[in-house]
Amino acid sequence: MAETKSTCCYCGVGCGVIIEHEAGRVVGVKGDPDHPANFGRLCTKGATLHFSAAPETLAVRALYPELRANRNEARQRVSWDSALDTAVEKFAAIIQEHGPDAVAVYGAGQLLTEDYYVFNKLMKGLIGSNNLDTNSRLCMSSAVAGYKLSLGADAPPCSYADIADTQALFITGSNTAFAHPITFRRVEDARKANPEMKLVVIDPRRTDTAEAADLHLALMPGTDIALYNAMLHVMLWEGWIDRDYIEAHTEGFDALKKVVREYSPAMAASICGLDKKAIEQAAQIFATSKATMSMYCQGLNQFSFGTHNNSALINLHLATGQIGKPGAGPFSLTGQPNAMGGREVGGLANLLSAHRDMANPAHRAEVAALWGIDSVPDKPGKSAVELFQALKSGEVKAVWIACTNPAQSMPDQTLIDEALKSAEFVIVQEAFGHTETCAYADLLLPATTWGEKDGTVTNSERAITRVRGAVPAPGEARHDWAIVVDFARRLGARLGKGDLAARMF
Repeated sequence: MAETKSTCCYCGVGCGVIIEHEAGRVVGVKGDPDHPANFGRLCTKGATLHFSAAPETLAVRALYPELRANRNEARQRVSWDSALDTAVEKFAAIIQEHGPDAVAVYGAGQLLTEDYYVFNKLMKGLIGSNNLDTNSRLCMSSAVAGYKLSLGADAPPCSYADIADTQALFITGSNTAFAHPITFRRVEDARKANPEMKLVVIDPRRTDTAEAADLHLALMPGTDIALYNAMLHVMLWEGWIDRDYIEAHTEGFDALKKVVREYSPAMAASICGLDKKAIEQAAQIFATSKATMSMYCQGLNQFSFGTHNNSALINLHLATGQIGKPGAGPFSLTGQPNAMGGREVGGLANLLSAHRDMANPAHRAEVAALWGIDSVPDKPGKSAVELFQALKSGEVKAVWIACTNPAQSMPDQTLIDEALKSAEFVIVQEAFGHTETCAYADLLLPATTWGEKDGTVTNSERAITRVRGAVPAPGEARHDWAIVVDFARRLGARLGKGDLAARMF
């Protein structure tokens, strides 16, 4: 039996795993004791990961390219050349008649960073459209915008190691014990090593995480901003803010003071459904601890005002100087294994690679120079929901869906059904041929999956980890990035950009 080091594909903790395999089959998985995210520990999902690669799964794997001539017929197996040439003809005809914004790509936080990057180069470089978005839009866009609004960059300023150094940990909008159990094991270790460490949980529900808290603030859903503003009100009143830090490293604090002046603990208590003394206690713990860290996830993100939820919490760190030192800072937890890696290479319709700002002409010029093109488009593309709305209306004619299942996972299923039925051409790039979205595919492209792929992923703390293939791909499945590169070269030739495509890909 052979062993191959890789990374778990389930969540943003990014645990290292050792894949056990023999005779071309994955037979077991164990934690990698040398990996800094988990030091050998695995949660239930990670420990049973090998079952997702069991021989039985071959029955539902997408093994060969499949194409249908029209929507009334079943797809038939075709060669890769036929599949990609057909895709090129469809995309090229639409681009030439309706422009580059008439096509789109919808991807996933499960793609490897390399996959994300070639899709970005294809759409934003070769085709010339920012219509590339992913399912990360549905979970992490508020965290992205919150970091950029408050800190100027989508850059989590914490690491898992900070958990051991913190004196007060605020977990808000996350049932970490259940959703990110390996991270929570580190919280338990830190509390055992330092019994004085305080755990404050902010969550409407009494979750497994809340059960472990020293203080549980069971606020009314959607009232987080009122709570954080009231906590800052208390900090100002008691003189617990760090004026030297504010003067040296922040701007806009006077305007914020005017806002929080009205948020007394009594006023916020009536909004949040909390005891005002609990709000005061939380403010004291946060501000007076030697090192305060916050961890948060979808409970803050999943609102129309999710960006401001994030920013209101980050304001507490900036006002008290609880950032930029061991054990302190705002730490956004990631749900998918590589949502962070996607953000690093521009995996949303309003981002550019390397965290460059699409609205900044100098940044656009920098990316264009790197790719060897005249320019990259400056208009943000369609975000996830907008993309499917545009498919339904006919503004977008063709879509390429990779590594995600919107016909099951998107919130408005009626919209998705109507959009995919209205589209002129739907490509689905998938490892499994039985997903709900595959039923809409005019062209199905078989892709490799965990245990077969090589590349990198970036976890919540921005650690980049290798993903290594342990077994060969079944049938004619190809790596996601390789499919895109082959398509891009063919499309470039079809659009009269063959030399450019050869340089870019």
